Amino acid sequence: MGPGFTAVAGIGTMASYRGVTTILVPTTLHEHLTLPPGVHEVRYSPDEPVPDSHAEVLVVWGSGRRVLRDAASRLPRLRWVAGLAAGVETILDAGFAPDVVVTSGRGLHDGPVAEHTLALVLACARRLPELVRAQDEHRWVAELGGIQEIRADELRSLAGARVVIWGFGSIAARLAPLLTALGASVTGVATTPGMRDGYHVVTPDELPGVLPAGDLLISLLPDTPATRHAVDADVLALLPPHAWVVNVGRGATLDQDALLAAVRRGALAGAALDVFEREPLPADSPIWDEPRILVSPHAAGGRPIGAGALLEENLAAYLAGRPLRNVVER
Repeated sequence: MGPGFTAVAGIGTMASYRGVTTILVPTTLHEHLTLPPGVHEVRYSPDEPVPDSHAEVLVVWGSGRRVLRDAASRLPRLRWVAGLAAGVETILDAGFAPDVVVTSGRGLHDGPVAEHTLALVLACARRLPELVRAQDEHRWVAELGGIQEIRADELRSLAGARVVIWGFGSIAARLAPLLTALGASVTGVATTPGMRDGYHVVTPDELPGVLPAGDLLISLLPDTPATRHAVDADVLALLPPHAWVVNVGRGATLDQDALLAAVRRGALAGAALDVFEREPLPADSPIWDEPRILVSPHAAGGRPIGAGALLEENLAAYLAGRPLRNVVER
């Protein structure tokens, strides 16, 4: 049995109610699902309570904690929750019964998140936030154009840049070759060290030997108790003053106050953030007004590419009692 698959005990004998399997599908999933005979699809809005039904399968894409907790309390026949996000912490926190299988959208967001991360990285290196602000003021930023000095203590190009990616999973495996193609050297950070997808990966304990030489730290960390504020003041202090930080993982993994303080005092060159501890980012947050911090509204992974195919494959496996893909350990 390959990684990401698991057998579900008893699933073959409990996969139907009165001969019909009901699957609840959010209206945010725009793909048409080709369902096998005997499967009834019920659409629901992720902003509203899920229909009170005898559903065994709940597909989740966009529902918040309140809706999921309500679903966990009202769907007694539920056997499988199919999350389409790469991270399913809100599902795991909702209180579904221990025998309810949870699967994730791992792999569905690799391309979109890698593209968005690359866009943020290039925006930092090429100073796009400063250029946009100058354009708003009708101001020609001469120091960012024309003949420019090549300096080792400034990130202005990915050619020769030293990039550290913390959270080296499937998204990082998609992103790293894009960075390499533009001339960057990439080091991964994960709980298990070694070579992964052709890149050297170290453990977090080895960050003091990696970050001081880094030009860019990209965080793709998931939200777990162990990763809360993993990128804290101590980690940020390991980076040189010309380094940039890009967070496209989860907002809770970064100490935003420590980051803002480091940027303001010149201990870091700047940052690009796609995720925040509180979303939407409050209008009175000082992050909005910091010229060296680019704000992106959790836009990296909003398109689960191939979600329909994954659901159809897993639904066929579910009905046959076979292993499912992307099962999350609980």
